[in-house]
Formats: sequence, structure tokens, C-alpha cells
Amino acid sequence: MVKPQRKATQVARESAKKEAVSCDLHQLSDDDDIPTMRASLLGWYDKNKRDLPWRRQLKNKDVNQRAYAVWVSEMMLQQTQVATVIDYYTRWMDRWPTVQKLAAATLEEVNEMWSGLGYYSRGRRLHEGAQKVVTELDGQMPRTAESLLKELPGVGRYTAGAIASIAYNQVTGVVDGNVIRVLARLRVIGADSSSPQVMEVMWSLADRLVDRERPGDFNQAMMELGATVCTPKNPSCGDCPVRGLCRAYQQVETEKKKSANKLEKMLTKKVKTSCSVQDIEEVQKGCCLCLTKEDPWDSSLGVTNYPRKAKKKPPREEKTAVAIVSCAEESETKFLIVQRPETGLLAGMWEFPSVQVEKDSQSEARKSMIDSYLKQTLGLQFGTVERRSCVGEVVHIFSHIHQTYMVEAFTVEQGGEESRTVIEEAPPTRWVTRSELQGAALSTAMRKVFKAYEASQSKPQGPVSGNSARAKVSKKRKRNSPLSNGGDKKKQLALDSFFKPKAVKS
Repeated sequence: MVKPQRKATQVARESAKKEAVSCDLHQLSDDDDIPTMRASLLGWYDKNKRDLPWRRQLKNKDVNQRAYAVWVSEMMLQQTQVATVIDYYTRWMDRWPTVQKLAAATLEEVNEMWSGLGYYSRGRRLHEGAQKVVTELDGQMPRTAESLLKELPGVGRYTAGAIASIAYNQVTGVVDGNVIRVLARLRVIGADSSSPQVMEVMWSLADRLVDRERPGDFNQAMMELGATVCTPKNPSCGDCPVRGLCRAYQQVETEKKKSANKLEKMLTKKVKTSCSVQDIEEVQKGCCLCLTKEDPWDSSLGVTNYPRKAKKKPPREEKTAVAIVSCAEESETKFLIVQRPETGLLAGMWEFPSVQVEKDSQSEARKSMIDSYLKQTLGLQFGTVERRSCVGEVVHIFSHIHQTYMVEAFTVEQGGEESRTVIEEAPPTRWVTRSELQGAALSTAMRKVFKAYEASQSKPQGPVSGNSARAKVSKKRKRNSPLSNGGDKKKQLALDSFFKPKAVKS
């Protein structure tokens, strides 16, 4: 039975095929182009492929193990750079070397291992898939692209093709961002590369090109070429093994000769390439794959004219108040963290107490919302607040959200023992030390928040700097702070609406 969502996808694909009208400029010759492409690319790959940990797993004679290793790597590599993935992959395979080991792990352990890698649903899907393989498929990974797509949660058309071709040697193409870029330049495909029409053309080209004897190596070679040579910016065309087949490269060379005032007719006769160059102005009218008149060839961009993408919608802006609540317990400082819901953004991850606020909310309003959240949502009531201070702003960009965290910090009375009101459906909370916090399933955004907090503690008047966080630490100290001017330390701050009064020693 075809699932409704996948059935709709199939209908969209068929519709895209029917509507597509393209010129010969974007085609490949079975007699010349394809054999040359296969031989040139595989020869280059054999000499230049990177030594990556998941590729070493392909030497394993256990086909089930090979498939699991490829599956893990492909899930991690989605939207994530190879350099970032290597360490995560190595630690993951050391801890869960087989699908059975992963299935026996808890989701909390998986989230902790995935912490910092981003797109956290990928780890959850891997865990779900491993449990399904063990409980429903007798521990055996699906053996074809079609069955992988059907059986494993979170596995799409690309991932299924990658596992099937690399682990099982199934003859099937793959299309990811690197492959799209290579194909778009090879065949000057200038239409929106994310459109259904163009994606179907890409898959058709990939399936035709894939080597029949070494499909896994060929697919890896295509992705390797896109990642290391045919890059989004500053591609190394001089090092490309298939530049003789690349019509975008040929177009650049044509433009160079035109700019040197050589006659176009002489140019056509003198330039010797393995395929002809068709001028942009001479394309078939109504071609759905060529550059449009509204967005024509830009000679300053060279081959990076391709691929073209529709302009993304700007991420929506959100603001969230975050409180870093700490307490001293014996010789250690502990921090309060809260678990997010099991569905939605950052599902199941841990965070500091957080409340989404209005964009124009003021400091006192944010404090009030945090106070209410701690008491009414978490059911927590603390003793005296020893200090409450502003840390600053921390910005984190999700794929569709521009999030600004308005961070404050406060310390509760020594011992950190809170009275708790039992509230049904209250999210789980726990107190953790600094070292425990490092190993917790904390998102990258929350790690940025904590980094800003630590910087504010060591350099309270300096700005926080970091590779990925833009945090602004307030340079102003609260004039009325009981700790900054020798005031009464027993004085209650904004939390006295529900904090217990501190006992006065007689």
C-alpha cells in the first residue's frame, strides 16, 4: 500500500515529467558523454578520494554492517559538513558499532551523543529505525533502495539510493546538493534547482550516468567532486577531471575569447571540445531548464551561474527569555535544566528555563514571565535569590528561525533545595554540575547561551565573542543591586512574588 504522502510525491513527479520541455543543450550522449564521464570521474576518484571513517567500513564483509555504517554516515552528513561529522561518527560507531547496539540504547543517550550536531530529529530517526530493524525485520537492514525508503523512518530518496548503491552495489543514482551543482554546471541547467521539474531532470541524469559496475564508487565520486572541486564558490575548474564535458566551463571560455574581440565564427571553428557549445541566445524557446531572461547569464560569476535557486524566505524572528538558575551545593555549582517536549523543534533535548516573548518585550516583563514559568509550569519555588543579573543577547540561526535569546542569570540560596508543587504534565527538570552539563543532550543554541553566561561571569563588562554566537553582554551594572553597593543582601528582587523568605539567623 502506498502511503498518501508518498503517493502525492509520485503524482508530483509524474506531473513534473509531463510539463518539462527542454532543449538538447541539457542532454547527455550515450555513445560519448556518458562513457567518458564514468571513466574520467572514477579514475580521478581512485587517486584523490579522501580517507573517511565511513569509507573504511566498506571493507567489512558483513553486508548488514556495511549498510548500517553507511546509514549512520548519510544521516549525519545531511546539512552538516564532513569535518564536523568525522568526530561524531567515530564516537557513535565506537559506542554503537551495530544496529542491535543502537536499538538497545535509550533516546536520552542518543540525544546526548548527537548534542551539538544539529537537526536533532536525525538522531531520533536513526534510533527509531534501528529499533524497527531489530524488532520487525529480524535485525536485517532492508536490501534495496525501494525497501529502505519504505521501511526506515527519516530515509528519503537520496539516503535510500546512497545506502543501496554504496553498501549493496545497487545500480541507482543519487542526487544531493553536491550532485545538483555538478550536473547543473555540466549541462548548464539554470532553472530553479529546487523545483520539481528540475529535480526530476537531475534524478534522470544521475540514473543514466551512474556506472553499472561500480555504482557506489561513482556516486561517491560525484559527491566528492562537488565537495572538493566543483564547490559553490571559487571552484577549481583546472583540477576538474570532467571539464571537457562541462558546458558551463565551455561557456566561460567562450566568454573570455569574446572579450578578447575574437570573431565568434572563428571561435566556433577553433575551440576543440568533446561537445558543442550552444549560445544562450540560441536555446529552444520555452525551455524549462535554461537561464531565464529575468535572471540571465552573469559573466562575472563564471560557472557559479549554475545552479540557480529560488530566493529563500527570510527566517522568522523570535525572541526567547532564558534564565540560568544556579545554586551552590557543597563545593560545586549546579544548574537547572528542563527537558523539551518529545515533538517539535529540538524534541527531547534539554535547555535552561526558557519562555518565548514578544519582540518588543521589556526586561521586567521578561523577568515576570520567567518567574511565572518556574512557578506555574515547573512548580518550583526557591528561597532567597542572592543575585539576579542580565547576561545579554545570544543569537542563533535555525534553518527557519532567527532566534534571539535574552539571557539572565540568578543564584538561589545555598543548597538549592526548592519546594515543589506537583503539576500534572510538567516537563522533567534536573540539577546538573558543569561537567554533567557538558555531557547532557543540550542543543548548540543552549551551549552558546551557557558560553555567554560563563563569559559574563569572568568578564562582566566585556563583550562575548565566539565563532558562532553573537552575544552582547550588558556593560551596565544594576545601580540598585544589593551586591554592587553594599546594600541589604536579604532584599528580594523580582522573584519575591513566589520565593520563600530566607530565614534570619538569631
